[in-house]
Amino acid sequence: QVQLVESGGGLVQAGGSLRLSCVASGRTFSKQAMGWFRQAPGKEREFVAALSWSGGSTYYADSVKGRFTISRDNAKNTVYLQMNSLKPEDTAVYTCATTESYSGPVIRAYDYDYWGQGTQVTVSS
Repeated sequence: QVQLVESGGGLVQAGGSLRLSCVASGRTFSKQAMGWFRQAPGKEREFVAALSWSGGSTYYADSVKGRFTISRDNAKNTVYLQMNSLKPEDTAVYTCATTESYSGPVIRAYDYDYWGQGTQVTVSS
C-alpha cells in the first residue's frame, strides 16, 4: 500500500509560480514512476506530467510544456511539480499518482495504482 499526500497549492496571479509537493509513504518509492494529473470544474481529469523512477525520463502535456517541471527526491520520498508562468486555465485540483507496474513515465491515468487526494491551484487573471 502507498499513501500520497500533496501540498503547495494556493491562489496565485497569472504569470506567477507555485511548487507542488507529493510525499509518498509505504512501499519502495524510489522504484516507482510518478505522475501529476489535474481536473478543473466540469472537465475530465487530464494528464500533466510524468517521471520515471530514476528521474531521468520525463513527459509533459503540450499545454504545460516549457512552463512546468516535474522532479523527484528519492531520499525524501517526494515528487515535485514546479509551475511557472501560470495561466487562469491552469486552475484545477492537482493530484499525484504512482504505479507499481511501470518504471518509465506513464501518461494514462488507468495505469496508475495509487492516488493522492489533491491540492487546489487557482490562478487569477
